[in-house]
Amino acid sequence: MLRLTIDERTIRVPVGYTLLQAARENNIPIPTLCSHEALLPYGACRLCLVELVEPRGSRLVASCGYPCQDGLVVRTQSDLVISTRRTVIELLMVTGAHLPIIRALAAEAGVDAPYVALPPNDCILCGLCVRACRDLVGVSAISLTHRGMDRTISTPFRISSADCIECGTCALVCPTGAIRIEDVTRPIRTAHTWGSPYERRACRLCEYDPPGAPFPEDYRELLGMSQNGMCET
Repeated sequence: MLRLTIDERTIRVPVGYTLLQAARENNIPIPTLCSHEALLPYGACRLCLVELVEPRGSRLVASCGYPCQDGLVVRTQSDLVISTRRTVIELLMVTGAHLPIIRALAAEAGVDAPYVALPPNDCILCGLCVRACRDLVGVSAISLTHRGMDRTISTPFRISSADCIECGTCALVCPTGAIRIEDVTRPIRTAHTWGSPYERRACRLCEYDPPGAPFPEDYRELLGMSQNGMCET
């Protein structure tokens, strides 16, 4: 067991715990948007930043990915942490001020409005859907594309990916509702906001075969794709 101090409380946690896990198990609240217990830490939202007090000063670290160590001194509600968290929330509000989860975080932090407003966007680029599709389902049907202000979640060429097994995991982990599952007509269904329809097919992980025509098993050959997803032509 490791012993560390969080907000002047001495706690003990097993080896391998992150600061976020240690805090949550001891009822010390730390807000997060991109963290999920079934996925490895990613540190995209930066809401979980905490202050790590060291002999030469202090620094901010992402608690979701920082490992617990003996003797660590951590502050989750210091002036530095609160100020930084407010800044992060203000940035999230630039395009997400209409989202209930962002409004709740802003109200808790005392943030009234963003310093600038851009067209609203339900997606906050937390990456949960991409990581869940890749790490849990093992498919990688969606990914983060483009850079800067054009950064977005998309399928290849913004059409339904042939790798998508329609499991709905992306919608289940999305914290803002940016990805929704909408039944259109059986056996056709869309599982993403870009609304490109595709036929229902069996999950290659659980072997569950939903109603409707299955997707051809040789679709990679039909598309001229290799097993790693690269075009062979």
